[in-house]
Amino acid sequence: MCGRFAVTLPNEAMAQLFNAAPANDLPDVPNFNTCPTTQIHVVEPGARRLLRPMRWGFIPQWYDKPNGGPLLINARAETIAEKPAFRAACRARRCLIPCNGFYEWTKDPDGNRLPWYITRRDGAMMVFAGVWQDWGPDDNRLRTCAMVTIGANTPMRQIHHRMPVILEPENWGKWLGEEGHGAASLMRPSSDDVLQFHRVGTSVNSNRAQGPDLIQEIPAG
Repeated sequence: MCGRFAVTLPNEAMAQLFNAAPANDLPDVPNFNTCPTTQIHVVEPGARRLLRPMRWGFIPQWYDKPNGGPLLINARAETIAEKPAFRAACRARRCLIPCNGFYEWTKDPDGNRLPWYITRRDGAMMVFAGVWQDWGPDDNRLRTCAMVTIGANTPMRQIHHRMPVILEPENWGKWLGEEGHGAASLMRPSSDDVLQFHRVGTSVNSNRAQGPDLIQEIPAG
């Protein structure tokens, strides 16, 4: 599961990281509280990769309006190839979704939501496997996307039973379809030593909150 994340790398640096041409209308950075239904940074393949904005919230072709059914921000790896909403995109429309870290929540004995911030131990950009879908009439077409998730690895199970599929740099091209077949083999949990996490303040519980304080560690307890 992933429902919020942070992006702090400047757009030009992000484009260089992926050897991608940056679109002119990329979302503003830094954004310490990226939420569903907003525009996010996405890398898609082409003669040259393109770093472009997409709506986070995959809209199947049969929806009559963007909120015409459940909000699909995540796609389960175990069923993505069979689910009508995702099966075509899984075969032909895969993408990369970069971020610096993402949030997940646990609850205390009183039911209060306690946020955690998850990053890579090596400090590198985190890159999620994603799929995308165009939706709507040609004169008002939306490009929409969802992150692929998988059962959590051992450390992440302390926080949540699922996690995003996190791709290592050597696998970006395979997920994008630039290196032939084999993308399905990448839909697995990351190694137990890849991620780290810490408690952060409850300000991030509001989807309107912003600022670097959202990712600052607080004592867990």
